[in-house]
Amino acid sequence: MAGNSIGTVFRVTTWGESHGEALGSIIDGCPAGIPLSETDIQKEVDARKPRDPSISTNRKEEDKVEILSGVFEGKTTGTPISLIVHNKDTKSKDYSKFKDTFRPGHADFTYEIKYGMRDYRGGGRSSGRETVARVMAGAVAKRVLSSLEGSKDLLIYGHTIQIGDIFAKSFSKSEIGKNSLKCADKKATKEMLEFIENVHKEGDSIGAVIEIVVENMPTGLGEPVFDKLDADLAKAFMSIGAVKGVEFGTGFDTAFMKGSENNDQMKTTAKGEIEFLSNSAGGILGGISNGNDIIARLAIKPVPSISKSQKTITSKGHNTEISVLGRHDTCLAPRIIPVAESMAAIVILDHLLRR
Repeated sequence: MAGNSIGTVFRVTTWGESHGEALGSIIDGCPAGIPLSETDIQKEVDARKPRDPSISTNRKEEDKVEILSGVFEGKTTGTPISLIVHNKDTKSKDYSKFKDTFRPGHADFTYEIKYGMRDYRGGGRSSGRETVARVMAGAVAKRVLSSLEGSKDLLIYGHTIQIGDIFAKSFSKSEIGKNSLKCADKKATKEMLEFIENVHKEGDSIGAVIEIVVENMPTGLGEPVFDKLDADLAKAFMSIGAVKGVEFGTGFDTAFMKGSENNDQMKTTAKGEIEFLSNSAGGILGGISNGNDIIARLAIKPVPSISKSQKTITSKGHNTEISVLGRHDTCLAPRIIPVAESMAAIVILDHLLRR
């Protein structure tokens, strides 16, 4: 299996399976002399853990981060950094009934077709559990960004803006950390949670839209042809298994707009600074950051593991029905946010180091 790495200068490789011994990241190209501890990484990993049983899985992994290499006396050495967390709360026997049956919405069928075999224990490499390795690497990227000139003030954060047909209509950044959905609209959060609870009772799941924001973005990042900053970010976001769509700035709404409405007009302030009058481009023009905040929205698919009965086939092509009982999320939005933040940090740092 190829394609387990991302980045050019700051290069990240993830490894491990959902029900394997452990998962981890190997980071090559990290600058030397950056203060880094397991605590720095643990904080980010903890943000990915399930918190609300009405929304998320009740699988309780400790996810205790260990740094195996690349750090000495609290600072990065410039050599490859190896990170690991061990799986502790696996219940592989729960998946034995899916050994010869393809779960709808999962990668079971495509893995079987491509490789002639698959790890049916929670989906193996295709499981959302793999993302813990991305968050570890993203934590390192964030630590480096906060230490380098030109990116010390950079801030990456995400929030939930839609669950099903319920939309956040107001924005209060301080509200994001106060609720399990990481939503910036207090009123919408209550409606979303009630909606998710009803979906859960039905034995179903629900999709969502999250927004990733990068504030205090340095200008001039991105290579303007195939390695555009938005192209690399889109690839990074789309590599997250649950993400099915990405847009920047006004995104798909540009189809309804005139050029005079969509163009980000500019002016020079009294202080001689350049200012954009809008941010339809989402902070990226011609594949290069323009200094505005990067605004990206990600469509998150409903969790495919649901208890409702669904039609499927066995590995021998026989028709059957399946009900996927077990420890599964009802809505992935809050747990995808730290993963998407991590992917953004990895890509932005990689482009910063290229420059």
